[in-house]
Amino acid sequence: MFNPFKDTRNTYSSKRTLIAIICILAATFIGTYFLPPEVENFGFFSTVPAIFLIVYIFMTQRIIESLVLASLMGVIMVSRPVTVGEGTWISNTFSNFSDSLLATMMDEDIAWLIIVCGLMGSIISLIERSGGAYAFGEWVSKRAKTRNSSLIWTWILGILIFIDDYLNSLTVGACMTPITDRHKVPREFLAYVVDSTAAPLCVIIPISTWSVFCSRILEANEWAPAGEGLKYFIKTIPFNFYGWFAALIVPLVVLGIIPIVGPMKKAFKRVEEGGPLAPPGSEKIDIHAGTQMEIPEHPSIWNMVIPIAVLIAATVKIDMQAGVIITLAVMFVLYLAQGIIDAEEFIDIALEGLKNMILPLILMVLAFLFANVSKQIHFTLYVIETATALVSPKFLPLAVFIALSITEFITGTNWGMYIIALPIVIPLAVSTGADVTVAVAAVLSAGVFGSHICFYSDATVITSSACGCNNFDHATTQLPYGLMGAICSAICFLIAGIVMN
Repeated sequence: MFNPFKDTRNTYSSKRTLIAIICILAATFIGTYFLPPEVENFGFFSTVPAIFLIVYIFMTQRIIESLVLASLMGVIMVSRPVTVGEGTWISNTFSNFSDSLLATMMDEDIAWLIIVCGLMGSIISLIERSGGAYAFGEWVSKRAKTRNSSLIWTWILGILIFIDDYLNSLTVGACMTPITDRHKVPREFLAYVVDSTAAPLCVIIPISTWSVFCSRILEANEWAPAGEGLKYFIKTIPFNFYGWFAALIVPLVVLGIIPIVGPMKKAFKRVEEGGPLAPPGSEKIDIHAGTQMEIPEHPSIWNMVIPIAVLIAATVKIDMQAGVIITLAVMFVLYLAQGIIDAEEFIDIALEGLKNMILPLILMVLAFLFANVSKQIHFTLYVIETATALVSPKFLPLAVFIALSITEFITGTNWGMYIIALPIVIPLAVSTGADVTVAVAAVLSAGVFGSHICFYSDATVITSSACGCNNFDHATTQLPYGLMGAICSAICFLIAGIVMN
């Protein structure tokens, strides 16, 4: 019987893989003859790449390969046979794939990701070399003397750094990994705790990059008057149920009130039996892997506190891109003034940290590429229209939450999904008489939940790289707790939909 959690990473030969890929692409080419003439009318066929992606990931656990194949399938579907003189089908397929990849790489969000996440890798490596992370670990170790207390400290630190989910995951993961390692905490569990205080908190706190982004979308879609987007975002906070549940379930699991279950239980068993803290394949994505940083003779906690404080302050005052650049400038002055490192070593360490972020960045680029292709075949639009077609206003928030959780789990780009979904959901709620605030909150919650448990979402990848945990294992071990929060959220959206209408 097929077991989706069985480790199959090393069971596929190169020849079998090649044959499988050829068969998949050939079947896709043949299947396009049965598609409707217009892309807008693909209907259920628009879900085929998404279904394939999830099945193939569970079967092979090779996420990069899965994303590339699923993207190719979508491109093949839109590259229909054309008349002579306009090119061939195959040339159009490769041309469209190239254009989609180029459009993805030129996207402002991708450029932002490369700059911010790449330089965050540099900041983390420099903090480690300065001895700041070591000194912080020593300080926390005196207060976190047990496994549970180290995890509660991780949760508290995650709550305190609420400005941005990337900043949260990278900072908390990098700082707390050495501490939880001392208490033999599986990396999967650390990643779960870190991930659950990143995006989930950003969607329920009005002072975050998420609140700014969502406020602008609400204004752009004319639900919120110009300049009042944040005010309307705040209205959704009580109804952003998944954010609340995801963050509150963590201490319940840490304290044993909610038991360790599923794949997470196997992770604890592996460590208890003397196995490694990280699951197989984690060294590929771990930003700490293979690096042995020299610690100064007298490490100071201020070498971590000052850069992080500057980063948070600059992010709040300007934005995160400016924040990472300003922070690097401050670190250059701070560390060279102390004589910890010289200018040449500063650059070398910064480049090493940047290099450590290459795999996470590639994963996120491919996730954005797949989302781009899914948009071309109207996947999200089809799911929303299907889920809400026969739904009354009272059940609209529940239907929106379920439908968009599925699409977000598959596409993995929460902000991208908000851009597509909110222009559909807001007028739909207005026209049907549903409560718009609850409907918008359902969209926001779905984006967090789907991204939270997706194997290749930015949230999963960034957290995995910071905690040194294979992103497939992070997603599968986190899944049961994510589903707990989702079920509780679905019940709340059902009740809110009935009460508010």
